[in-house]
Parts: sequence; C-alpha cells; structure tokens
Amino acid sequence: MSVTLTVGTTTVTLNPDLFWEDENDWHPVEQSSDRTITGALIVQVAERIAGRPITLKPEDDASGATEHTDLEQLRNWAAVPGQEMTLTIRGESRTVIFRHHDGAAIEARPWVHRSDVQSGDWYLATFRFMEI
Repeated sequence: MSVTLTVGTTTVTLNPDLFWEDENDWHPVEQSSDRTITGALIVQVAERIAGRPITLKPEDDASGATEHTDLEQLRNWAAVPGQEMTLTIRGESRTVIFRHHDGAAIEARPWVHRSDVQSGDWYLATFRFMEI
C-alpha cells in the first residue's frame, strides 16, 4: 500500500516499507489528577483531538530508502513554518505538520556515500510528523 504526502497539487510517494515507529504509543484519552489543599482529588479527563506523533523510518539499513529528489522536496516543505500536508498511509488520510519540536523533523544519511550527489541517490531517512 502506498504512502504519500501531498501539498496542493504536488504529491511525493514515500517508500511503503517505512515503519511507523510510534503507531502504538498514542492514547486517545488525556488525564490529569491533582489534590486540593483539603486533600480532595480532582481528576480531569478528555479526548485528545490532535497531536498524534507519526514517525516514519526505515526498519533497518536494507529497507525504506528515500530517493534524493523526494528528500529535497520534503526538506523544502519542512522549511515552511506550519506547512500542512496530507499524509495517506494504509488507505487513511491525515492532516499533518512536521514535528520540529521533537528533534530534527527530517534526519537522513546516504545509503551509499558519494562525493557527487545525484538526483537518483538513495537515503535512509526518518520523518517526524504530528497529526493536527
């Protein structure tokens, strides 16, 4: 199944072998509790409506590579503050932005190092998004 990112009329197809690292770390309920000065318990519970992290990365060094031209397009989008994108993964569309506050939004290293980078070169890249 394909994984795509779309902004306007531009779509980048990502490697379908990218692993959604934090897929099972999201919990749809937020809860906090505190005690008053009298010792009474105050509990606040609500549904989380946004902020789900989506980290896509290669599972290992032999899978999930991203082509240089696609990586450059994503870097261009990441340079736009608050750039909204449509991420389609597993047949579901989600509105996302880059997660700059959680380390680098994009980390990449060449699959094979070359001194003269070409558009067809491949990179092992991690992409950090947040659903809004």
